[in-house]
This record gives sequence, structure tokens and C-alpha cells, in this order.
Amino acid sequence: MAKHKFEIHPSFKLNGTHFSRMHLHKVAYSFIKEGQPFEERVGNFLLDWLNEDYDDIKVRTSGSTGEPKEFFIDKQKMVNSALATGKHFKVKEETKALMCLPPKHIGGMMMLVRAMTLGWHIDVVKPSSNPLDQLYKTYDFCSMTPFQLDNSLNRLHLIKKLIVGGGHISENLKQMVQGIPTKVYETFGMTETISHFALARKVNSKKSNINEPKPFKTLPNISVASDENDRLIIKAPKILDEPLLTNDIVEIVTYKKFYWKGRADNVINSGGIKIHPEEVEKKLQKIITQRFFLSSMPDDALGEKVVLFVELPFSEEAISDLSKAIDNMSELTKYEKPKKIYLVEKFEETPNGKVNRKRTVSAKMK
Repeated sequence: MAKHKFEIHPSFKLNGTHFSRMHLHKVAYSFIKEGQPFEERVGNFLLDWLNEDYDDIKVRTSGSTGEPKEFFIDKQKMVNSALATGKHFKVKEETKALMCLPPKHIGGMMMLVRAMTLGWHIDVVKPSSNPLDQLYKTYDFCSMTPFQLDNSLNRLHLIKKLIVGGGHISENLKQMVQGIPTKVYETFGMTETISHFALARKVNSKKSNINEPKPFKTLPNISVASDENDRLIIKAPKILDEPLLTNDIVEIVTYKKFYWKGRADNVINSGGIKIHPEEVEKKLQKIITQRFFLSSMPDDALGEKVVLFVELPFSEEAISDLSKAIDNMSELTKYEKPKKIYLVEKFEETPNGKVNRKRTVSAKMK
């Protein structure tokens, strides 16, 4: 049996209307019976949240760093996460918020939890690559993926504060948001940490050099460490039952700050040299504008060799031009330079639109 009844903040509004706890039940049923597919998912989440028989919510990982998995998160921990976000960004009751993320994943769920907990006025729109396309009102707060941000630049002035998660913001995209009045923050998190637990400095800050790497800084009551293999350990008593060891390779600055270097499961060992694909990809973003990633293949001499996958229709000319451009990059070591380039017309993706590296490589190699 449930131990808590999670109250709805009296200032909470959904799509412009105040709802009590009882009326929110009715709205959820209406979404399920009469709404679009995304509204049906919103309705299902609201019913789960309002259900006093259970203290937890079933969530599902995206599958971008492994096979998708399901597990349960305590509702109180979701409330704690919402409170930490509210405190950090100074977003209080009556904040005008836009939810444009899929409600079946933790990012979308937490926008609803923040709204109900903090008393936001939240509008829910259909998740799409360009969620601002048909909107004309301004919002104080929103959360997007890098892909959505990339497609929303022309109308980004409608958002005052934007957190970006679900993937890292490319160097090219960081350049494109310079001069835009919206305060854009890159976040770091995962389903297990109930969305973001750390943030980088504002990526379009006038005070910092865009080319200067920025460490992630944890939210209140969260600290970080690393194990002997430089894997990130997250300590967050209010949202985690115990410290969480991740597969992220980091450089710890302080117990509150760290630099992200890449994923342990993506590390390439080429000729005894450990290469973090994500770090090399940052360098390659200067010359490649399409989606791309580095992977590896067995090599008799090196053990593993670096290979490059680019989302482009096949063209010998494109491969030749790209090879020449990469060869001329002085910032790449000989081990980091791809030994082979593959052009793929369409990358394999996870259910929420992230590039599935392993499946893309497997499909190309068949």
C-alpha cells in the first residue's frame, strides 16, 4: 500500500486550466479515451501518479547505451528531483512551461512532475522535431533534445530558459545558439538519476569562451566521484538509494564538478592507445555537419582500428573529400584518424530517436 499522497500544487495549470486532484483524474481519463497517442500517454502517466495504491512509477530506459530496461522509481524521489531543479533554476509557482518531450520517457515525465509539484502553468504539445513551429506565446522554461533544439533555432526566442538533454550538444550547435537571448543549458543525466542531476554552464554565456570545455556541476545534495577505471560514481541520497556506478568515463574536478570524456563501452584500444570516440567526435564536428559517429573494427596490427560512420548517401567523391579533410586535421593523432569511412543513408535509431551505434554498425556489416 502507498505511504504518501502526492498533492497537486494549487497554482498548477495544465493547458491553461486549473485542476484539483479529483478533476485531474477526469482529465487523464479524457486524454486516454479521446486524445491523440501522445495525450493518451500523458493520461496514463497522470493516472499512475495519482494512484494512491503505489508509491512508485514504472520507467523505461531509452536504450541508447544498451538494451532498454524497465524498473520502478519512487514518486518521492521524483518530487525531490523536481524541487532540486526548481531551486537551481529559480523557477517557482506560476512558471509558464512547455512540455514537448515524449511522456513515456523520464524527461517528459519529469516536466509533468515539476509542474504538479512546483505549481507551473504547463502546456503539453505533441513531441516533434520542431515543437515550436506552430506556437506564438512565450514560455519561461522548457526541456528539449539537441535534435529539437537544432530544428527550433528560428523560434527559440519564445523560450526564456531551456535545458537540453538526451544527448550532448554538438560544437556546431553551440556556435549557432550564440547571440540568442534564450538561456540554454546542457544537462547530464539518465533515467536512473530521474533525468538530469548535473548541468554545464550556460552554453551561450557571454562570460565564457565557447571553445573552452565546461565542466558539469551537480544539483543540490548531489556529489560525484570515480572508481579506479575513471567511471563516474553518483551520490544522491534524495534520489538514489545507494551510490550509482555508471559506464561514463569522467575527469573529476571536485566532488561537485566533472568533465565527461565518453562511455566506457565505446572505448577503442588501437595499438595500445585508448581512444574515447566522443572526444574525437568533438574535433570532427568542425568539418562534418551531418550525423556521424566513430566505432572500431578488428585489425591485425592495431588490435582495433578506428572507423567513421556518416549519415550520407554513398558517394566515392564524398568519401575522398572527407578523407582529405581529416588527413589535414593537425589536432588528430595518427591513432584517432579513421582508417575507413562508411556512408550510411539512414542510421539505426532507438525508440526515442537517438543514434543506435551498435545496430548501425551491425546493419552495415551484414
